[in-house]
Amino acid sequence: MILQKLQQNVESIQQDVEKACQISQRPIDSVTIICVTKSVDNETTKQVVDLGFSHLAENRMEKLLEKQAYLANYKTIKWHFIGNLQRRKVKTVINQIDYFHALDKISLAEEIQKRALSKIKCFVQVNVSGEMTKQGISPDDLLHFIKDLKDFDRIEVVGLMTMAPIDSNLDELSHYFNQLKKLQQEIASKNLDYAPCTELSMGMSQDFMPAIESGATFVRIGSRFFES
Repeated sequence: MILQKLQQNVESIQQDVEKACQISQRPIDSVTIICVTKSVDNETTKQVVDLGFSHLAENRMEKLLEKQAYLANYKTIKWHFIGNLQRRKVKTVINQIDYFHALDKISLAEEIQKRALSKIKCFVQVNVSGEMTKQGISPDDLLHFIKDLKDFDRIEVVGLMTMAPIDSNLDELSHYFNQLKKLQQEIASKNLDYAPCTELSMGMSQDFMPAIESGATFVRIGSRFFES
């Protein structure tokens, strides 16, 4: 990718994040931009890091390991795994990442517990929209699921994650994101050592501004970085 265009896209993203923070009266450093690099090559990913972005996300084991090898000299990178993680791939992935964004099954938690060498920062995925095609815990089952994680000492529930329907209008987006914010506050109020649940991973390229306005602390942005 042409570096000049990437720089322009970065400036545009940063301006929109700053605007959303101003609207919601939040400090800009309360939002972490995760660059989702799953659609670009190793060198483009390196360019993103050179522009100052240290949080990167992948959703495939092979691409994650390939890019980690390519960027091995960059010690400040925080790696996020987003999307579905098959149980058979947990042993290869889980000790290579800093955050996992899609915990939604006890069977997956059991595999992480078995394979992790240290405590893993996890987001519980919540299906706030109720879409049949979406992964995630239903809001009604969330508290029970969180309580079931109590004895998994290799898992720290740092927050909740959701994906809004792609065709949502602004009012619908605000509804979904505000719902997740309320769920996060409910879990945080329990003061659980293993589930501080202070973070919200929500908002992607097309909807990160309303997500920030509703309280997102991590936004997962891919295509906005790399559009030509």
